[in-house]
Amino acid sequence: MATNKDLLNRRTHAVPRGVATSTPVFADRAENAELWDVEGKRYVDFAGGIAVLNVGHRHPKVMDAVKKQLDRFTHTAFQVSAYEPYIELAEKLNARAPFSGDAKTIFFTTGGEATENAVKIARAATGRNGVIAFCGGFHGRTLLASALTGKVLPYKAPFGTLPGEVYHIPFPDNHDITVEDSLKMLNFLFAADISPNNVAAIIIEPVQGEGGFRVAPTALLKQLRAICDQHGIKLIADEVQSGFARTGKLFGIEHSGVEPDLVCIAKSLAGGFPLSGVIGRAELMDSVPPGGLGGTYAGAPLGCAAGLAVLDIIEEEKLLDRANNMGERLKARIASWHKRTDMLPISMPRGLGAMVAFDILERHAGVEQRKGFGSKLCARACEKGLILLACGVQGATIRILTPLTASDELVDEGLDIIEQILLEEAKA
Repeated sequence: MATNKDLLNRRTHAVPRGVATSTPVFADRAENAELWDVEGKRYVDFAGGIAVLNVGHRHPKVMDAVKKQLDRFTHTAFQVSAYEPYIELAEKLNARAPFSGDAKTIFFTTGGEATENAVKIARAATGRNGVIAFCGGFHGRTLLASALTGKVLPYKAPFGTLPGEVYHIPFPDNHDITVEDSLKMLNFLFAADISPNNVAAIIIEPVQGEGGFRVAPTALLKQLRAICDQHGIKLIADEVQSGFARTGKLFGIEHSGVEPDLVCIAKSLAGGFPLSGVIGRAELMDSVPPGGLGGTYAGAPLGCAAGLAVLDIIEEEKLLDRANNMGERLKARIASWHKRTDMLPISMPRGLGAMVAFDILERHAGVEQRKGFGSKLCARACEKGLILLACGVQGATIRILTPLTASDELVDEGLDIIEQILLEEAKA
């Protein structure tokens, strides 16, 4: 059997470096919140495939649903011969849409497709081109999604001219940027660069993912809703990472009580199978004529079957409650580390539900982040048997995306490893 080193060498020669891999580990098998590499080493999984596995690796109900669909057919292209799982999943999501009134849902394959198509729908509905996004936001790696993403490196720099009429304003960060600052910059933007009457949409993550698990303040979301209503702008909630029970609600924006017009979904929607989509107000969704939306693999039968199982699992296993309970456990432990002076200095935890993160700091009781240190800590964690991910504008944020189906004992095992590393690094 090949070793991790063998496969890493083969990967280097066969796969371009543009697609990065966080660990030198090559997976062989996985169950729930555990993963084993090709050499048989076991890892606790605090990454969940980057927020894809809220119901864990290979949940029995997901696997059973997919196997049953495999025995029927794997592909027809929805645009050629439609199928019931697509319609049934759309019906269930429409019923759970985080806004009042009639909803419709269309499916795609990746999160980037979801954000791009949400913008397409908003442009079709308004007859406008402008889109406003936030610094630190991440909306995908396709060309328009890269333009929406609020970070130059590594997402924009090499790719030349990106699609135009995309604008960015600062995201509140509790230290340097307030809600008032963000709204002031929005008004500057309206005065200097684009009239609000030419803006099709404002897109925002209720909790920034790659940007460091920064929660969008309710006050900001309410003001954005009012501005959108005043000027006929559509509000897009990017729930690709925050959706499907991760925050203790089905969608992160539900914590604010603010209703968006369009919702981008992906990641944990289908329990490990490629599926994304847009949920939107029915009149907006129908603004695009037949043929204007879709894709050959969009809404693939296996993904739709998995998505139906995921919704059942969230309800039957009470994963909304589980996310909140897990989040309290994570935050309590991290808060205890924040108080200790014998450990590497870290911030207080932040996030909603089990979407929790903390920053590695330069000094205790400070706020300055230790730039780029997140990847070092994650590498140490991998050596000790924990798969962990960094994020944040400065690369100093540790995010926790443990499957919601993980036991408390497994969560504690992973936290013990992080604590050990924070102690060791303080002495280094």
